[in-house]
Amino acid sequence: FKRMEQVVLGILAGAPELLAAVLGNKATFPNLPWYKGLKKPSFAPPNWLFGPVWTTLYIMIGYSFYRILSLGYYTETRVSSAIVAFLVQITLNGLWSWAFFYSRSPIKGLGVIYALDVAILVTMERFYRVDPVASYLLIPYLAWVSFATALNHSIFRLNRKRV
Repeated sequence: FKRMEQVVLGILAGAPELLAAVLGNKATFPNLPWYKGLKKPSFAPPNWLFGPVWTTLYIMIGYSFYRILSLGYYTETRVSSAIVAFLVQITLNGLWSWAFFYSRSPIKGLGVIYALDVAILVTMERFYRVDPVASYLLIPYLAWVSFATALNHSIFRLNRKRV
């Protein structure tokens, strides 16, 4: 029974990241020609790097969430608030691609990514209260999204007149 519970928790922990990735890709890939035409800062990474980075991050994010779900005690305020914070940030994660790519709007992307930055910090703080390791697993995610925020801001600034 314990093994089956772990499998179910693994599926529940991985589903939000998978959904964010699939929906994000649906908004992103058709709009890559638009993105290619934008002016980008010198620190913009090559497009091929985003896939491996996000795959690695989503695995770490999913494992972090799995650790929280594995605690049980869902009705305990600390655990339930950690779960809610996680679901808010992963929703914003998926929404960013729709704001930036699908809407072809770096300014809308900035609005979402600023909220995502805050939501990740809140999630880390809530996770830390119940499982510090789960919080630490999100540090690379916060670092990458902080980098993405700087990139998004620079793209907005460099293309202000075009978009």
